[in-house]
Amino acid sequence: MKHNLIDWRLVGMIFAAGATMAVIPGCGEDSPLGDVAKECGLTCPAEGEGIVAGNISISGVASIDAFFASVVNVSAKANLVAGNIDAELAKIKARLGLDADATALEIRNKIVADFQLDADASLMVKYVEPKCEVSVDATIEATARCDVNVKPGSAKVECKGSCEVEASAMAECTGDATLKCTGTATGPNLECMGDCSGTCELTAAAECSGTCKGTCEGTCSAENADGSCNGTCEGTCEGTCEMNVKGECSGQCKGTCEYEPPSASGMCEGGATVKCEASASGSVECNGKCEGEVTPPSASAECEASAKAEAQASVECTPPKLSLEYTLDASLTGQARLDAEAKFEAFLTGFVDSYGKILAELKRADIVLTAAGQVSTAAGGALDGAFEAAADGSLKAKIGVGCAIVELEDVPVVIGEATDNLDASVSGAVELTGVLSGT
Repeated sequence: MKHNLIDWRLVGMIFAAGATMAVIPGCGEDSPLGDVAKECGLTCPAEGEGIVAGNISISGVASIDAFFASVVNVSAKANLVAGNIDAELAKIKARLGLDADATALEIRNKIVADFQLDADASLMVKYVEPKCEVSVDATIEATARCDVNVKPGSAKVECKGSCEVEASAMAECTGDATLKCTGTATGPNLECMGDCSGTCELTAAAECSGTCKGTCEGTCSAENADGSCNGTCEGTCEGTCEMNVKGECSGQCKGTCEYEPPSASGMCEGGATVKCEASASGSVECNGKCEGEVTPPSASAECEASAKAEAQASVECTPPKLSLEYTLDASLTGQARLDAEAKFEAFLTGFVDSYGKILAELKRADIVLTAAGQVSTAAGGALDGAFEAAADGSLKAKIGVGCAIVELEDVPVVIGEATDNLDASVSGAVELTGVLSGT
């Protein structure tokens, strides 16, 4: 039993430190050693009442208990993401009248059958990768909880990627980072002098990295009844391009436009989001939200790894804009075709919402699973801090370290159960994205 192991560890720690009954007045001098610790409040969590129950107060040593907090918080995030994925998959199945254990292929086949789609044509969901951001405040808080020398008001965080900064006339970036603005295209022609994401109304035939809705001079992967393109165009597109990746728009950008501010003013348009984008191999000091990898404030070695893992696990991902490539059954004509199209478009309202959230949670899951691996690796650093506390600390710290050493046995259990749960949810969602993306 776990608590018996704790008792023997405590005995060894106390006697190794030279502790005797005489130096613990008022704690039951005639009692056995186990009762002394209990009567003085120097006890470890009972079996099943430590981190497996969400309890992070294990040792009373800040740097050690901060590590256990990271374990509990990262595992909680993993379970939360798993629950979110499962909930959205359940909604899709319920809208189609399918059982909870329906497979991804059964979902696709039911969509094709219920909405009279062409079974031999493509049914694909296309999208721009979800955007994920880590809060700098969460990074600093996790580090400060572990290392009392880190002061939230003056701590600095580095971001390998892009960092959102306060929009102002004085907005600027440090080092070799580039100032980028993201907003809606302005002017009478909605021209985007940068990269457009979302819908691009083409003013002339051009290549389309996404879904071409109009005329395709080349080969179109899916066509409407009138012969117009509603899919991937291998050639040039005239009409509308629903862009899968941000890029140049040869026309009106009706989505979002990312651009560098004009050199004359150095300012973004009103309402635009302002970001500093680090070079490929560099990083940028960040005070807002980091889209990329965060580097926590400088702290003690045993704190940095667990703080970084916990911060990464706090990531939030935004569902992407989707476009669906499909073809109705060729046998449908006239009003029957219009009715089938209206019915399918009505279904897509809820489907697109759930599917977009699933894609965002899948991106989030990748980051959380990486964080879980990092926090497991950080256990070694937590022990380094524990031995230091045992050497220099009070009797209470020594006993707390004994508790922590034993509690470390549950770290792989807590992290393992959460990541197994998330892996299972991710697997089901990936199967669905596979059958709806042609992979």
